[in-house]
Formats: sequence, C-alpha cells, structure tokens
Amino acid sequence: MTVSISNNDKRLIRPNAETLIQTAQSLNIGVAIVELEGWTVLFENAKFFKWFPPGSDADEPLVTRVPGLKVERALKRIQNGRAYSFETEAEAGGRNFPLNIEVRPLPDQDSDQVVVECHDITKQKQAEYMLESYSKMAEKNSRDLQREKDRVERLLLNVMPKSVYEEMKDYGTVTPQLFENASILMIDFVGHTEMAISQDAASLVTELNDIFTVFDRITELFACERIRTVGDAYMAVCGLPETTPEHAHNIARVALRMLRYIERRNSAHTEEWQARIGINSGPVVGSLVGVQKYVYDIFGPGVNMAARMETLSEPMKITISEDTYELIKDEFACSERGEFEVKGFGINTLYYLERELPQNY
Repeated sequence: MTVSISNNDKRLIRPNAETLIQTAQSLNIGVAIVELEGWTVLFENAKFFKWFPPGSDADEPLVTRVPGLKVERALKRIQNGRAYSFETEAEAGGRNFPLNIEVRPLPDQDSDQVVVECHDITKQKQAEYMLESYSKMAEKNSRDLQREKDRVERLLLNVMPKSVYEEMKDYGTVTPQLFENASILMIDFVGHTEMAISQDAASLVTELNDIFTVFDRITELFACERIRTVGDAYMAVCGLPETTPEHAHNIARVALRMLRYIERRNSAHTEEWQARIGINSGPVVGSLVGVQKYVYDIFGPGVNMAARMETLSEPMKITISEDTYELIKDEFACSERGEFEVKGFGINTLYYLERELPQNY
C-alpha cells in the first residue's frame, strides 16, 4: 500500500526525533533551526545556546542574538539556494573567540526554515596568526639581510671601485690589472702638528673628515676614484678601473678645486690648513690587497712619481710632472719650476699647475 504525504505533513514527521536531538546536542559545533519569518529559533543545541544565549527575552530572534548577521544579504543568498557565511565572535568562560557562521536552506526547497551551523575557528585563526607572524618575521629578516647587504656593499665601495667590487662579488677574486694611461693625485697637509687644533684629537679628526668628505665629492664629480687616505694624506686616481682619455685633465680639475676649497675654508676658519699637491701621469697596476680586510690599491712607477711630486711641491701649490704637463698644457696654464733631482727618476722638469684656461683660449 502506498501512502501519500503532503508537503505540509512532512514538517510534522520527525523519524527518530529523540535520536536526532541527542546527536545534535552532542555535537562540538553550534546548531540551530531557524524560521525565516521573524528569524525565530525553533531548535538549538547546547553549544549554540552557550555561545549565543538569549537575553531577557527567551524568544529573542537570531538576528539580535548573533552579531554580524546581515539579514538582506543572507536572504538573497538563501533565496538563490546558496549558503550565507560570515565570521563573528562569541564569549564563553570569560574569553572571546572567533566563530564561523553558516546559514543555509534546508534540503526541502519549499521550506521557510534554515539551519545555522557555528564552528569554533580559534585553532584556524591561531594557525593563520602564526603563519602571518612567520611571514612578517621572514619579511623582516629579509629586509634586515638586505639592509646588512647594502651596508656591506657601501663599506666595500668605500675601499674599492664599483667595477672591482662587482668582479669580486661575481668571481670571489680580483685580477690585478695594468692601466697604461692613468693620472694620480697626492695631497698632504704640512705643518698641522703646529696647529692648535692638533692638541685636540677629536677636533682634528672632525676637521679632516669634513675636508676629505668634500674631496670625495670633487673626485666623484670628475669621474675620479679616491684610493686611500693615510693620516692627513689623500690619494686619488683617474683612468682606472674605467679608462678615459681625459684622465690628466680630470685630475687637474680635481686638484684645482681642492686647492680652491682649502683657500676658501682657511678664509672662514681660524685654523689654516696648508696643502701640498702632486700629480703624475703614467702606467699603474691596480689590485685588491688583503684576505680578511680588503683594500684596493695602486702600484708602480706612476704612483711613486706622484708621491715625489707631492714631496717636492710647496704649500698651497700643485706640482705636476712633465708627463702630465704634456697632456694638459693646451688647456691649463702651467709655469715651469725648473729641473729637479727626483729620487729614483733622475733629473726631471717640473711644473706648477696654475689654472684652467678658458675654452676659447
């Protein structure tokens, strides 16, 4: 015999209702059956009641018991046969914890009731928080590593040219190179031990730091490289590691501007610095020296001759060798000093570098 059951009668039939209720009560999630008309809670298990207890009104509707429920959005999704999900918080045992709420229509499409499931997502949020924390930590470590890498790179670029640094970074070593055409500048301060400032070590270092900082800017302006400083001595070179046919002209411009800067500084300070400058042009060898403490240095007769030019110069004068003079004589005003015995190089004619000539000279 076949029994026909109308849709209205289906709501009244609850096969094994007691078993279903016991099962719902034992679930570790919150479950409720809600009538859409007025959002009345028809059934709720103990977990749901614990998480979203009604207020003074025992029949308080779902929309006021569950914070964050957006009625219009929920109804639109349910009418389309879709579930509506959102996250909220509940309080139990004196603490707040996150919940994921899912409101979905009952399988009976004609039903005006929905089932509400509440899942405690504390562990999920903790995992997300840990993942985010690890991600932020990794990003921070990466930024710190990059900052340290940049700091090391800046330090290395202070003691060697950029192309040399790139070669060392790529290959772990630097091959000594011979540069046939380069110009070397040597500058040294004379008589500073008699200056009053020499009695104050901190002030002396501050003064030298200010002066050498300006020297660095001048050398960079004319594509030259500061090689090293030793005490109050300063060495720069042009023509390496990037070759340039204007190496002598560039180093001459650097020397003139250095001297002009010292003159202007002396006029504005009580302490006067007296500098000797020497320049030579010729072949040099450039190489990285050291294993644990790197220093890029240049060697060869060209460097030795520049050192002799500085030694033979006079305070606040620029002495250049004959080789440098021949390279720049058409663009710079120079005066002959005469012949001098240059240690290791015999008799040489030396010149004073005076000024740069106008372009239409």
